[in-house]
Amino acid sequence: MASSLNLSKAFLAQPPYKRCSLRPADQHVSFTPRRDLPSLSGLRVTRRGICVRASAETEVDKSVNTIRFLAIDAVEKAKSGHPGLPMGCAPMGHILFDEVMKYNPKNPYWFNRDRFILSAGHGCMLHYALLHLAGYDSVKEQDLMNFRQWGSRTPGHPENFETPGVEVTTGPLGQGIANAVGLALAEKHLAARFNKPHFDIVDHYTYAILGDGCQMEGIANEACSLAGHWGLGKLIAFYDDNHISIDGDTEIAFTENVETRFQGLGWHVICVKNGNTGYDEIRAAIKEAKTVKDKPTLIKITTTIGFGSPNKANSYSVHGSALGEKEVDATRKNLGWSYGPFHVPEDVKSHWSRHIPEGAALEAEWNAQFADYAKKYPQEAAELKSIVSVNFPTGWETSLPTYTPESPADATRNLSQQCLNALAKVLPGFLGGSADLASSNMTLLKMFGDFQKDAPEGRNLRFGVREHSMGAICNGITCHSPGLIPYCATFFVFTDYMRAAIRLSALSQAGVIYVMTHDSIGLGEDGPTHQPIEHLASFRAMPNILMLRPADGTETAGAYKVAVENRKRPSILALSRQKLPHLPGTSVEGVEKGGYVISDNSAGNRPDVILMGTGSELEIAAKAGEKLREEGRAVRVVSLVSWELFDEQSEEYKESVLPSGVSARVSIEAGSTFGWEKMVGSKGKAIGVDSFGASAPADVLYKKFGLTVDAVVAAAKDLC
Repeated sequence: MASSLNLSKAFLAQPPYKRCSLRPADQHVSFTPRRDLPSLSGLRVTRRGICVRASAETEVDKSVNTIRFLAIDAVEKAKSGHPGLPMGCAPMGHILFDEVMKYNPKNPYWFNRDRFILSAGHGCMLHYALLHLAGYDSVKEQDLMNFRQWGSRTPGHPENFETPGVEVTTGPLGQGIANAVGLALAEKHLAARFNKPHFDIVDHYTYAILGDGCQMEGIANEACSLAGHWGLGKLIAFYDDNHISIDGDTEIAFTENVETRFQGLGWHVICVKNGNTGYDEIRAAIKEAKTVKDKPTLIKITTTIGFGSPNKANSYSVHGSALGEKEVDATRKNLGWSYGPFHVPEDVKSHWSRHIPEGAALEAEWNAQFADYAKKYPQEAAELKSIVSVNFPTGWETSLPTYTPESPADATRNLSQQCLNALAKVLPGFLGGSADLASSNMTLLKMFGDFQKDAPEGRNLRFGVREHSMGAICNGITCHSPGLIPYCATFFVFTDYMRAAIRLSALSQAGVIYVMTHDSIGLGEDGPTHQPIEHLASFRAMPNILMLRPADGTETAGAYKVAVENRKRPSILALSRQKLPHLPGTSVEGVEKGGYVISDNSAGNRPDVILMGTGSELEIAAKAGEKLREEGRAVRVVSLVSWELFDEQSEEYKESVLPSGVSARVSIEAGSTFGWEKMVGSKGKAIGVDSFGASAPADVLYKKFGLTVDAVVAAAKDLC
């Protein structure tokens, strides 16, 4: 039975698929079913495009229907979910996981596995069913039965940190395909650096399924534009073209010619007319896609959402709701499925069980090849191993530059570039770039070239003006291998364009380093459109992310040390445009604690007043402290470079920095005062900017908005 289930991979002399023709956008695909569809599965198509039994079920149908009903039953039990996509995409999912992809179910993190991304993450029961059949320990029968429940390993959208076998966290539409671009970029980059004659040690594909919703989101177009530019030939995306979204037929809002657009983006495009039962069409399309080495491929597959449901298929009602008991029974009857909920027939189970030994053999073969590779190319093998296993070179942090108060003043964006270039020399997995602002963000790695289609070994990533996809692509790079450390950069205010990707970095434990320059009104004349105000507060409110605002060179180096070490949470470095002095008392160790004392003339942990600042305003706090000391005050000056790190310290340490008995506290920061009450208390004062900025030189803006030494001194005197 196992051999018969694995249908022949021979292809028809005249393949039933075709390259997509360029049709006008107003000639949208009709829902009228074709009468000439092949009857490979023993099903026929009615006027509504709904299958009914026509002849005996084939073995592959049985496997495909197993996938469908595992999804149907899980959604039905949860009374929540999206059954339509799994029912329509089961054929392509079956072919990918059963016939095409290489993976090891017992080691979901084997390096040279093919990657699969379900960008249309709402259809996650397709992925869970496939992982279950393939033998992944992360998705047992009980996990399917606990779909969308508390503590389940089968949450309502795929989450990489919950379910081994899920590569990235998808859900917000378009993010997944952008992640897939990052995964494919990582494969191409590592292959260019480490493959040698007779040693294709890095050799795997990235597959993605995206739907109409993903196609509509702008992030998908941004990312796919880059994929075409970069020539990511090992990226194969399946477009589930079912023409249904939550609001109904996509014709109400989406009539563009997707094929033409993707061809314009530099993709190879193939159309499969019958995604419901045209197994050989799907196989032939994948075979052709693999022959195209210089372009990513989009396989547009026309499917019926909710395939098999007599009354709900091809309608929005099957998109995001359980079928209901009556319709489940009707679907079982319609597809000739006599098994109870969550049942996997023995012959299907037996067939899929082969993936466990086959996967182990694939990994063992690769390990043997890598052992031979390591003997012949020991340096390259050591570098690749460090990328695969996060085994950083001993003492890597000593490469970071050091500074003293005598060092010349400089903008932290410039000091950041010194850190970036130092790290790139010692960390093999360090790479990144900017959204068309490298010369302003100061993020160019000077000793490395650009990653381009014909030069993929380069470590400078030129994202163009595509902030949103830049963040999501970096998420994919991070999730490819734990020792890949991508950074990406733009102006801090433009995190607004990429907030969804940053949030998913935090959610999916992806340690991307966000280098955000022009961090305040201090950028000056560009004015309020470019001056961030609420951004520091908003990221401090985001879980599992480090918001760091260094004040000088030492703190900038410390911020990079923290960012590199935190591989399971992203970091945002907010950096200045204006020059700043190197302050006495700052330290890398202090940055690692998030908040620390940089100067203090008090005794017994009882200063008269505590002055707090971050970034460029720490200098103002320090100068105010000096002025108050001249008047006989006991003043403590505290850098709060990262609130998150400070919160993680012991209560004893926090008390030693901010003693609870001292209520006279003043903070100064060139941003919203929102949240500072946590630090200054109910009796303290927060000096900041609670309106939009203005266009003027930075020194003028600081005076006009009251960010001055005199303002801090006056506030302190009011309190003590």
